[in-house]
Amino acid sequence: MVFTREKTLDQAELEAYWKEAPATLEGHPIKVLSGYGPHEVWEGDSTEGVVIAEFPSMEAARAWYHSPAYQKAREHRTKGAVYRAILVEATTPGS
Repeated sequence: MVFTREKTLDQAELEAYWKEAPATLEGHPIKVLSGYGPHEVWEGDSTEGVVIAEFPSMEAARAWYHSPAYQKAREHRTKGAVYRAILVEATTPGS
């Protein structure tokens, strides 16, 4: 799953999200591969930050994202910034 923060709207709402979001991960098999590390935008509009998270399956990602706990935290994220969230299935080259 890839999240990009395109524009901050309300820093306080983002901070509320960052405070609540970690608890939503309990019981969900997630591995954060990159969390707001240095990045370069080579094509398209600029972005303020990127998070890349790995789940064992698309179903596992959906279970976390649609969980009541995450949906509650997500309200702060959507008030705090313009984000894009993309769920993509891993493939191997040539498949």
